[in-house]
Amino acid sequence: MQYLRTLLIGSLLVITTGCANGLNSVQKAELDSYEARGLAIQEKSPGTGAALGLLPGGGSFYGREYGFGVVNLLFWPLSILWDPISGYDASRAINYNVTKAHVAKLHEREMQELDDQLGSGQLDIAQYTLEKRKVDTKYRAGF
Repeated sequence: MQYLRTLLIGSLLVITTGCANGLNSVQKAELDSYEARGLAIQEKSPGTGAALGLLPGGGSFYGREYGFGVVNLLFWPLSILWDPISGYDASRAINYNVTKAHVAKLHEREMQELDDQLGSGQLDIAQYTLEKRKVDTKYRAGF
């Protein structure tokens, strides 16, 4: 009975450790849109994350998912089945979060410049509204 319980717990751990915190479909489309427009930041390489997933826990450690990395290290070589995917997905998630912060900062900077131009009288309210729409469109995900 003890053996069966240990086997069940081990099986559950194996199944659940393969679940990476990847992006949902909307986030994937958003990141793809930013990449297509040259606004994306690549802090982690998804290809490197997948390749390191072949090493014991490497993909998870590379993707900053240290808890999964330890479990994948313990279940190596079986973790080769899911850790490359975990490394890839985690790298994309990191890149998405960094890109979102970068785009928000760029948007805020351009809006501040417009506000300054409006405040100094370089733009009237009609020009400001048109320029604001252009800036908002430029930094919207666009999907």
